[in-house]
Amino acid sequence: MSEDTQTLNVNAVAEYLRDNLEGFEGPIEAKKFQTGQSNPTFLLVTPARNYVLRRKPPGQLLKSAHAVDREFRVQRALADTDVPVAKMHLLCEDDAVIGSMFYVMEHVSGRNFYDPTLPDLSKSDRGAVLDDMNRVLAALHDVDIDAVGLSDYGPQGNYYERQVGRWSKQYRASETVAVPAMDRLMDALAEQIPEDDGQRTLVHGDYRIDNMMFEAEGTKCLAVLDWELSTIGHPFADLGSVIMQWQMPQGQEGRGLMGADRPALGLPSDQAFIDRYCERRGLDGIKNFGFYQAFCFFRMAAIIQGVLKRALDGNASNPERAMKVGAYVPVFAEHGLKSLDAG
Repeated sequence: MSEDTQTLNVNAVAEYLRDNLEGFEGPIEAKKFQTGQSNPTFLLVTPARNYVLRRKPPGQLLKSAHAVDREFRVQRALADTDVPVAKMHLLCEDDAVIGSMFYVMEHVSGRNFYDPTLPDLSKSDRGAVLDDMNRVLAALHDVDIDAVGLSDYGPQGNYYERQVGRWSKQYRASETVAVPAMDRLMDALAEQIPEDDGQRTLVHGDYRIDNMMFEAEGTKCLAVLDWELSTIGHPFADLGSVIMQWQMPQGQEGRGLMGADRPALGLPSDQAFIDRYCERRGLDGIKNFGFYQAFCFFRMAAIIQGVLKRALDGNASNPERAMKVGAYVPVFAEHGLKSLDAG
C-alpha cells in the first residue's frame, strides 16, 4: 500500500501555506480522518487555528475521478447561498508540492452523525436534524446556478443518460469479479431513462447525513461536505440517494434504517421526507420514484466497486474498510433491481 494515502509531508505543506495563505502560522500537526474512501483528508492543527486539507490520492486513477479542484470550485461558489459549506482557503494544483493536487478549507467544528438512527439524540432532535437535512437539500436544488457562476459545471443533455453511461464505464474499468445483478441493473436502467423534464440544478452526488456537519449542541446543519461527485444534473438523484441509504441495514456497514421503528425514534417515513422536500420546492409530487432510487443504488455499487479495486491495488484511503464496503456491490445491485420493480 502506498504510504502517501495515510501520511502527509507536513513540512512541504507548511512551507506552501506560509507563502500562499494569509494569516497562516506553523508548525502543523496532521491527523488523518479515517472516514471517507475517496480523497484522503487531514486535519491540520496549528497554534492559531485548525484547517482541513483534502488531496487527490497518488497512483493510477480512473479518468475524471478524485476531482478536488471541482470540489473547491463548487464550495467556493456556494459561499453566499443558503447551502452551508466550509470556507475555501486555497487550491494547490502543483503536484510537486506533496505529490498530488490538494485544497485547504476551514475546519468546521460541530457534530457528524454516522448512524441515521441518531441514537444519542432525543426524539425531537432526531426529527429536527433530518428536517434540516431536508431543508438544505431543497436549498441546494434551488440555487441559481447562473448567479453563482456554475452554469458550465456540468454538460447539457439528459443527466441520467449521461450518468448511467459514465458509471457503467467506471464500473467496467474497476470490475474484479462478475456480478450478474449489476449487469442486469445497468441494462434495465439504460432502457428506462425518463424523458428530460427540464429540471437542471446543482446536485451533490452523495448526499447523506454522514457527509454533513451539524451544530455541536443544536440541530442545524453547518456544512455539507464531500462534493467530489457534484455536477449540474437532475435533483431527484440527490433525493433518491437519501432514500436509498435508508433502505440499507442498520449498523456500521449498512448505515441505513432497515427495520428501525421510525415513529418511535421520531424519524420521518420515506414518503414524509419526499413530501416535505416537494413542499419546500413547490412540486406536486414525483412520478416513478423507483427509477431514481434504482439509479442511486447502481451508482453507489459502481463507486464501491472502485473503492474495492483501489484496495486490491494498494491505493485505498482506508484499506480495511474498503474491503468490507466492497462486499456490498451485489447487495446494492439487487436493491436497485427491486426499486425498479417497485416503480
